[in-house]
Amino acid sequence: MITIDYQSRAPIYEQIVERFQMLILKGVLRPDDQMPSVRSLAVQLSINPNTIQKAYTQLEQQGYIYPVKGRGNFVSGTGKLAEEKKEAFFQDLDELLHYGKELGITMEECRSFIEQSYRKEVEHD
Repeated sequence: MITIDYQSRAPIYEQIVERFQMLILKGVLRPDDQMPSVRSLAVQLSINPNTIQKAYTQLEQQGYIYPVKGRGNFVSGTGKLAEEKKEAFFQDLDELLHYGKELGITMEECRSFIEQSYRKEVEHD
């Protein structure tokens, strides 16, 4: 479910946060599903439980999960989160397109690149 890239420069807790965000946004983990316990995930990944706890705290602060005292952590509803992520994506894309236009990249070049890139992603899924 979660894998760690030890070659990455990203801290382990950030990798965990990113992986869970994607699992939640893709619907693999649904609202009110229970998250793995801190201890069990730490054992599974062979890392310190404090690292898992730090990731879970960040996920909670971002609204992806919520704690239930004595029962663990659960996935929050994702509708608003997905919309926020999409909005941020399109804002970033808008900035990139503006930058590309300044570099002289045509709309047709952008369209062609996006289509090729999207096809590659679909093949990998």
